[in-house]
Parts: sequence; structure tokens; C-alpha cells
Amino acid sequence: MKDKSSDPLQSETALCDFVAREAALLDEGQFDDWLALFTPDGHYWVPLLGRFQQDAQGHNSIASEDVLMLRLRIERLKDPRAHSQHPPSRCQHVLQISRVEDVDLEAGSAVLRTPFLYIEARGEQQLMLAGSYRHLLLRTPDGLRMRQKRVDLLGAERALPAVQLFI
Repeated sequence: MKDKSSDPLQSETALCDFVAREAALLDEGQFDDWLALFTPDGHYWVPLLGRFQQDAQGHNSIASEDVLMLRLRIERLKDPRAHSQHPPSRCQHVLQISRVEDVDLEAGSAVLRTPFLYIEARGEQQLMLAGSYRHLLLRTPDGLRMRQKRVDLLGAERALPAVQLFI
């Protein structure tokens, strides 16, 4: 049996620190390091209906991307010929305190919900979105990893401008 102090699933601080670190990597533009936080079967999902949408298959989504699609988006962001990145986009995530909703020690998983504000700036334009994240984290030999990051936007059903980075 693992020592409780070494199991990040049993430390609310470790779980919340993971979410804060994940947002900081995006804010710093360290997209490859951010992608490394996902499990190989990881999923980034922004439901079109926000918290009312139950799955990514039964309805359209703003984004529903596996690790391969995320890698392609990151490569596009790094491409100096990407016109949408002249000038480059920057972002800032403002997080409230994460709330641990569920921990399953046998399955090695935890679910956290985190209210947020997201600001994306490019040139003189700024976009601000609000909502809540739902992170499904797994205990792995390499530490905590995300199996899913779900982004429930407030008012997701309205017409949104193009988001260049990762909410």
C-alpha cells in the first residue's frame, strides 16, 4: 500500500497545484509541456452546450480534440507562416480555487472543478470568457496526468469569436 503522503490523489494541495500549473503553462506559451500533461488517450473538450452537454459524440462541440489533434494545433501555433499569429496571441487564465469533486483511489483518478476567467489578447483585441473547468486526473508512474480537460463556457451557445489558443 502506498504511503498516503506520497499519493497525489490523497493530497488536495497536489491536485489543485496540478490545475494551477496546467494553466500557467498555457499562459507562458509552453504548449509542448502542457500537452505532456495529458495521458496518451487524453481529450480536450469544449462542449457547445456547456455544462448541459453530456458527451462529445451526441452533439456538436466547440472543440473535441485528442492528443494528436492538440499536437497539430500546437505545431500550427509555432509555424512562423501562421497568419493568425501575426501578431502572436497571448493568454491569461484567472482561476478560482479548485474543488475536488471525486477521488477514486482504486481507479487512480480524481475529478476537480475550477471556475475561471480566460483572457486572450492579440494586437489590440482582447477576448474574455468565463466558465468552469472539469479536470479528470489520473495517477500514472510519471505523476498526475489529465485524461480529460472539459471547458464549460458560460453562454457557450452564443456566437463566439475565434479562440486561437487553449481555453
